[in-house]
Amino acid sequence: MLSKNQIKLINSLFQKKFRNKYNLFVAEGEKSINEIIKSNVKIKNIYGLKTFKDKYPELKIEEISQSELKKISFLKSPNQVLGLFEIPEMDNLKNKGLTLVLDEINDPGNLGTIIRLCDWFGVSQLVCSTNTVDYLNPKVVQSTMGSLSRVSIVYTDIEAFLINEKRPVYGAFLEGENIYKNKISTNAVLVMGNEANGISSSIEKIISNKITIPQFGDNQNTESLNVAMATAILLSEFKRSLVL
Repeated sequence: MLSKNQIKLINSLFQKKFRNKYNLFVAEGEKSINEIIKSNVKIKNIYGLKTFKDKYPELKIEEISQSELKKISFLKSPNQVLGLFEIPEMDNLKNKGLTLVLDEINDPGNLGTIIRLCDWFGVSQLVCSTNTVDYLNPKVVQSTMGSLSRVSIVYTDIEAFLINEKRPVYGAFLEGENIYKNKISTNAVLVMGNEANGISSSIEKIISNKITIPQFGDNQNTESLNVAMATAILLSEFKRSLVL
């Protein structure tokens, strides 16, 4: 049976200040838990229903009831298991291959999707501005479906990072060179901007190559693409150049 202190601790981890205080984050659901367990992330505790515990006898699982799971879950429909994991140490910044940089991404769902895209397209490091949503926010963790355990994620002063960057720096803009007509380098940096305001003016000054995804529809009043959608298209095009 879960104690009041255990419930209080887990519920507090919805807030970044308590994740930092206890050096712990939460993951939920069978797929996410399994993917994180396969990584080097250290397990603190796993709480699961009997059905989950019976399925994985090799894991040390504290059995809890459905009602207890509801008390600690961040989901509207709790999914069998919840795990507490130690926050991994941040990796050093890399300067080769394709690096994705995020300039103030606010939406947890967008960040989670972008982390999955990095995993899919083999982008090994994601660099985030310090005002980008925390990648260990439970909503982000849930939407990554375990991919966060395979992508190096670094929070830093991206202006300082980009100023010192020797690789070509590409940035996504509504007004830029057509990505399909632009010869792109796969040893490069790609910057994606804020959902509402795009790339900030201080970062725009550093970008050497402004690119855009052309609009083919007849209705030119269509809203701009969601940042996660745009990231998917651009990463696909960068990676496509490897096989041409």
